[in-house]
Amino acid sequence: MTGANAGVNLPALRGHNAALVLDLLRAAGETGISRLELAERTGLTPQAVSKITARLRGEGLAAEAGRRASTGGKPRTVLRLVPDAGHAVGLHLDRDELTAVLVDLTGTVVAERRAPLAFGAGGDAVADAAAGEVGELLAGHGAVSGVGVALPGPLDHAEGVLHRVTGFPEWDGFPLRDALGERLGLPVVVDKDTNAAALGLALAGAADSFAYLHLGTGLGAGLVLGGTLYRGARTGAGEFGHQVLQLDGPPCECGDRGCVEALCLAAVARGDLAEAARVLGTAAGNLTGLLDIDRVLLGGRTVFTAEGLFVRGVGAVVAARVRRGGGGADVPVALAPGGERGVAEGAAQLVLAPLFGRANVAFPANRN
Repeated sequence: MTGANAGVNLPALRGHNAALVLDLLRAAGETGISRLELAERTGLTPQAVSKITARLRGEGLAAEAGRRASTGGKPRTVLRLVPDAGHAVGLHLDRDELTAVLVDLTGTVVAERRAPLAFGAGGDAVADAAAGEVGELLAGHGAVSGVGVALPGPLDHAEGVLHRVTGFPEWDGFPLRDALGERLGLPVVVDKDTNAAALGLALAGAADSFAYLHLGTGLGAGLVLGGTLYRGARTGAGEFGHQVLQLDGPPCECGDRGCVEALCLAAVARGDLAEAARVLGTAAGNLTGLLDIDRVLLGGRTVFTAEGLFVRGVGAVVAARVRRGGGGADVPVALAPGGERGVAEGAAQLVLAPLFGRANVAFPANRN
């Protein structure tokens, strides 16, 4: 067996192989999966699978889920993932609100907290507030693998350092990952809010190539291309809100003029949501023409206030652009599932996905 999902029978890759097995256990759900099926689907030897599953059971990550009749011989024992054997925190730091969720190994939310947030107060004050909310969230719960943090960019995902966030220059250079990790005593991974949301949607099977457009207190995009979250070499991909649509347009807090974010937020401020949708659709049409993506998903608190209007408005503009381009295939525009906590849930997947071999992120995923 070859390909990205194939296992390798080498001691140095025990962590990789365990992640493959864990992912199949998670996908099997409560019904479970047999060791023979695990071997067939990973390409590992039955002996390797037996060793991995024995270790996972010993660590409390896997358990028996009964027996299943076989075509010959004795019934096969099936195994399942133990969802509450581990947890991860997803933290969404918006410009005026904090959302924190605690999820189990299946990604199911088991606890949630929301609180006002003064993002402009600066890195240390926000890190203090975030650590306090996470501490309250974790009270009474078991093992936690880490904390995923999603917030406006630009930022350096690999180092967990913020750059000059639009409208908040005081964040430039702040080492959020280390600051929050020191306060919590837990591993922390940091990414843009749009990337976190797109990762969660990709793991849920949204599409092979899509754009997640988030319109809330700002505007950004998360890109999944060929099934992989695309961050760019410097985590700079997806700065969708600062493409210029009008050369002599209104000033944007980024320092340019006529950015799609400035135009959208101005329309929202004067109550013209139809115009905001038209502007957003124009920018989305540019993106579909440039990247030839399969789907556009919309999210963010502003979109959620008028879901149908935004889906129809953006969809109409994108459809017209696709027709003019002569591509032939439609590019559907739809509301992203998950609602207002979709970014926080995606942030939790920044921690969980590597444990299951499903994401290439700067996080010590395979430590076993």
